[in-house]
Amino acid sequence: MIDKLEEIKKRFEEVSEMIVQPEAMADMKAYAKLNKEYKELNKIVVAYEEYKKLLADIKGAKDILSNEKDPDFREMAKMELDELQERQKPLEEELKQLLIPKDPNDSKDVIVEIRAGAGGDEAALFAGDLYRMYQRFAETEGWQVSLMDYTEGTSGGYKEIILSVSGEDVYGKLKFESGVHRVQRVPATETQGRIHTSAASVAVLPEAEDVEVDLKMSDIKKETYCSSGPGGQSVNTTYSAVRLTHIPTGIVAQCQDQKSQIKNLDKAMSVLRARIYEKELEKHNEEIGAQRKSMVGSGDRSDKIRTYNYPQSRVTDHRINHTVYNLPSVMDGSIEDFIEKLRIADNAERMKEGSSAS
Repeated sequence: MIDKLEEIKKRFEEVSEMIVQPEAMADMKAYAKLNKEYKELNKIVVAYEEYKKLLADIKGAKDILSNEKDPDFREMAKMELDELQERQKPLEEELKQLLIPKDPNDSKDVIVEIRAGAGGDEAALFAGDLYRMYQRFAETEGWQVSLMDYTEGTSGGYKEIILSVSGEDVYGKLKFESGVHRVQRVPATETQGRIHTSAASVAVLPEAEDVEVDLKMSDIKKETYCSSGPGGQSVNTTYSAVRLTHIPTGIVAQCQDQKSQIKNLDKAMSVLRARIYEKELEKHNEEIGAQRKSMVGSGDRSDKIRTYNYPQSRVTDHRINHTVYNLPSVMDGSIEDFIEKLRIADNAERMKEGSSAS
C-alpha cells in the first residue's frame, strides 16, 4: 500500500506543477481534466501525509517506552501510544477506500430518464414525485438540472420525463438510482381507500463525449415537429421539436423543451449519444459480468430496487436491506443516506475482489 501511495504522491506533485503553467489554460477541456485529477489526488495525499505522521508518532512513543526510565514519562507515552494506535486502523481503512479504482464514469454529468410503469395514472403521478425528489437532491448538491423532454400524464405527473444533471461527481452519486421504484399508497382517484402498488423506472446514463461515441450524421434520421403540451395540443406553430433516429441501432432520442430547433437538436444529440454509450457499456458489463456481479445491482432498469410505502411512511432499498421511516423527507430529496450506504456496499465488494485477486 505504501508503494502505491508514494506513486500517487509523485503524480500529485507532477500535476501540481503542470496546473500552474501558463500553457495549461490554453486548452480549457484539458485544464478541467487536470484540475479534476488534482482534486482527486489531493484527497489521497492529505490522508497519506496524516498516516505518515501517525506512524512517526507511534514510533516515537514506542522509542520512549523502550528507553525512558522515568515512570511518569512512560505513563504519558503509553497513553499517547494507545490513542495513536486507536486512530491507525480507521485511517488505514480510509486509505484503502481511497485506493479503490474509481469508475471512470463517476465524475461525468448524467441524463436521467424517468418513465411511468405499471399503475396507469398513479404511476405517472409517482414519476412526477421522483422527478421532484431528484430535483431537490440536485439543489442540495449544488448541481444544475435541465429539462430535456417530457410527456405529461392525463391526470398529472409524467408518462416520461428526461433531464440532464451536471455538477461534481453526479454519476458517482446517482448511478445506483437506476432500476424500478415501487410506490404503495392510496391513489387520489381511489374512493374505497385501497392501497395500490404502482411503479416507475429510472435510468441514469453517463453523458458521453464526442470522442467516446462516434456519431455520423449520415447514420441519423432527423425529423422535426411542433412541440406539444398537456393533452397533446401544439404549443407553438414552428417545427422546433426534434426527433433523431440512429439507423444502425434503432435508438431514438427527441427534445421539445426549447423554442429553438438548434437547441433542441443539440439536446437530442446528447440524449442519443448517452443512450448509445449506455448500450456499449451494457455490452462491456455483460462481458465482465461473470467476474463481477455487484450486490447493489447492475443498474438494469428491470431490477426492483426500492419501495416507497406511504401508509407506513417507510422506504426500503431491497439491494442492501436498508429501511427508513421518514418517507416525506426522502420524497423531498433526502436520499443521501441511501446513496452513501450503496456506495459503501459497492466499495466493500470491490475491496473484497481486490484482496481475493491479489
